[in-house]
Amino acid sequence: MSKHWYNLFVSVDSPPGDSEQPAAPDAAPKPSAAQMVAEIAASIPKESTFTAPLSGPAAFDDIYKAAEIQPPPHGFTIQKVAGMLQSEHLKGLSPEVKRSSILVALEAAGGKIEDIIQDAVRRDRALDSYERVLQKSLTDVQAKKSDENRQIEAEMNKMLADYRARIQANNDAIAKETERFSAWQGRKQQEERNIAEAVSYFVTENPITVGGAAAAPPADPKKPGA
Repeated sequence: MSKHWYNLFVSVDSPPGDSEQPAAPDAAPKPSAAQMVAEIAASIPKESTFTAPLSGPAAFDDIYKAAEIQPPPHGFTIQKVAGMLQSEHLKGLSPEVKRSSILVALEAAGGKIEDIIQDAVRRDRALDSYERVLQKSLTDVQAKKSDENRQIEAEMNKMLADYRARIQANNDAIAKETERFSAWQGRKQQEERNIAEAVSYFVTENPITVGGAAAAPPADPKKPGA
């Protein structure tokens, strides 16, 4: 996306105090502000190289330092210009007055607006480059942790399958013991019926029980060992 931050103080007009001079018949036309910015941007590498390690997210000054961005000799940087534009002295003034004030101050310091634009482009591209560094770091972390999550999930599913198998084995053991007990109960009842029938010939009240054993009474919690 095109950036038009330079529109605030870049002007094709002559700086205040300069009188317009008629162009010589054979003189080449003066490049426009947009052309000037385009030429400056084209002369600066799109990808910044960082000469010092950065632990992110790093402070902006650390990023500029790592990208070896040095202030111009006259001391005017895009940050200084931004501070001047936001100062109380220029607050409430029109954009044209603000632009003219910056150009006058820059001219007095022996600087050129091209220096400011170049400084701005260098800092902007350093920030963009560092953003890509952070984005790659984030992408790497996301890929690594997503892979770890898949491994954890696979381990969890295996453990869950093992636990389910153990539960099923316990349920199968319960079912087997229940079946054995039921079969024995059937044989027991048949044996009790045989005994009861034999006893019935000799007693009026048959003392033999035929059926399941009476359930044991619940333990008394007040008694020791309960």
